[in-house]
Amino acid sequence: MVSQHSVFPPHVMKPLSIIYFISLAVIATADQKDIENVVHGASSKLTAKMFYEVAKGNGDKSFVLSAYSLLSPLALFSIASREYTQDEIWDTIGTNNDSFTKEVYDWKYNRVKSIKGVTLKTASKICLALNYDVYTDYGKGKWDSFGTELENVDFDSNVVTAREISNWVEEQTNHMIKDIVSTDSVNSFTRALLVDAVYFKGQWRASFDNKLTEEKDFYINNRDTSKVQMMYRKGNYKYTKSPILRSQVIEIPYKDGEASLVVVLPREIEGIKDVQEILKDPDVLDNIRRSMFKAEVDLYLPKFRIETTTNLKDVLEKVNFKRLFMQYGCSLYFIMRVLVNMYISDAVQKVLIEVDEGAETASPICKLVDLLSIFGGQTIHKFNFNANHPFIFYVLEGNNVVLSGQFYS
Repeated sequence: MVSQHSVFPPHVMKPLSIIYFISLAVIATADQKDIENVVHGASSKLTAKMFYEVAKGNGDKSFVLSAYSLLSPLALFSIASREYTQDEIWDTIGTNNDSFTKEVYDWKYNRVKSIKGVTLKTASKICLALNYDVYTDYGKGKWDSFGTELENVDFDSNVVTAREISNWVEEQTNHMIKDIVSTDSVNSFTRALLVDAVYFKGQWRASFDNKLTEEKDFYINNRDTSKVQMMYRKGNYKYTKSPILRSQVIEIPYKDGEASLVVVLPREIEGIKDVQEILKDPDVLDNIRRSMFKAEVDLYLPKFRIETTTNLKDVLEKVNFKRLFMQYGCSLYFIMRVLVNMYISDAVQKVLIEVDEGAETASPICKLVDLLSIFGGQTIHKFNFNANHPFIFYVLEGNNVVLSGQFYS
């Protein structure tokens, strides 16, 4: 029954109701897209900056890091701070008020926990000296929702405290990340310590056959070689040759397709330094991925296990996070119950990535999928991708860079 006050007759009301609910769905989708865009922009920008600085400091060494993991504690610091400290953080994490920050980084934290096809374990904690009285709403409410814990510890007992923090990180990462804090890195002068850890290992959507893995030469530079366990697989992948990077680029999907490994292989054996310079622009990787196409590739990729400890204070200060670490310039007012001179004394990140065949033998289903792609009426280009010299890699969740690094044998 239609109310006598209704402007529209019954046959019009139903379509209007449908339009109304569709409009609500569109609005919700737009809001979700805004959140995804903020996280993507923030992770891309911070990854590009941090990768470049860490690469400069590591020289001809393999390393891995996660700017993506740091976004959560940085978001928390933005909520707990004001004035120039907050502005400095907002500029990187892509938000401009506390409410939107919480909405965005709640989504990001829940997304990380739900990625299929990979093992991704993270641990993030802010350790404060015992004499700092933590404000409860942040210690048990907003902080926990981002996946970062807050705890008072006894920095005077540096041996015991270092062991307790390291043990906690080890438990959170399936016992893969060990000894993240050394006894000489904390002391009675430490006010606050940020620790961040990530362990990653994925299952390929199409696994390599370990019977085809062989010991091969890896060209560290034009003069020196080392031996690596080189995996091999012929299959269909997203691929491109980038004239901008003067590199081949391949994207290797993990199981369920929610995550992938992107490998940037310079054309020249000693070309990685030039590629690092170009990748300082966070838009370059996105543009390269948009140019990729499906191709049949003879893929040679080394097995590798890289574990890297990064001095975050040193790196973050170089990418313009200065006030967080300034004793008299940081405004982290809202962590403590009373107004005190609060700043971050030190910060450390430890990341471990493992890349291997992913199974004892290649799955028959994987081979069938490749055959269907080849004979499905689509023209398949054929290429050779031999990662036998230094390369850059990214682990992606959708379009977001979760890990970045370089392999030097």
